[in-house]
Amino acid sequence: MTAVFQEVFVSVGDAHETNPAVKMSAAKRAKGKTTKKRPQRATSNVFAMFDQSQIQEFKEAFNMIDQNRDGFIDKEDLHDMLASLGKNPSDEYLEGMMSEAPGPINFTMFLTMFGERLNGTDPEEVIRNAFTCFDEEATGFIHEDHLRDLLTTMGDRFTDEEVDELFREAPIDKKGNFNYVEFTRILKHGAKDKDDM
Repeated sequence: MTAVFQEVFVSVGDAHETNPAVKMSAAKRAKGKTTKKRPQRATSNVFAMFDQSQIQEFKEAFNMIDQNRDGFIDKEDLHDMLASLGKNPSDEYLEGMMSEAPGPINFTMFLTMFGERLNGTDPEEVIRNAFTCFDEEATGFIHEDHLRDLLTTMGDRFTDEEVDELFREAPIDKKGNFNYVEFTRILKHGAKDKDDM
């Protein structure tokens, strides 16, 4: 499906540049005969950065955040979403998040913002930062019961069997603390061999 998106965007771009009718309308715009602004092309190309399954996951995330279902993420949506996670963000924090977008946050802008972030960010850091949202004391650990609850009740929900499978290989100490820093390292670099320990 991603190839289809890419072909459509490339075809539209090529047709735009070679079609005489399009060239004519571009000439009219240059002369000031029309006031319609051409949309920025950078946001449409964001779909080429992700495969179809990633786009679907981002769409699900967008819909989770867009609490009022108006097609845009606003400050109230962010507040409600964070409140559902047990957070109580300040207005300044929410304003800071909203100011990262150059305009209204529809799905295309949402994808664009993620694309920009992911291109310039270490994936290990992104994963670790996702876990830190649930580690209020910044210990590097999340209790396995709390993590199980999060994984089975939020977002793309895991089954108990899937969580059990994850925990079999996960770095969990005798007190039931899931070491997400080590888990992130394992995801990025692989598990240490027993010979290395």
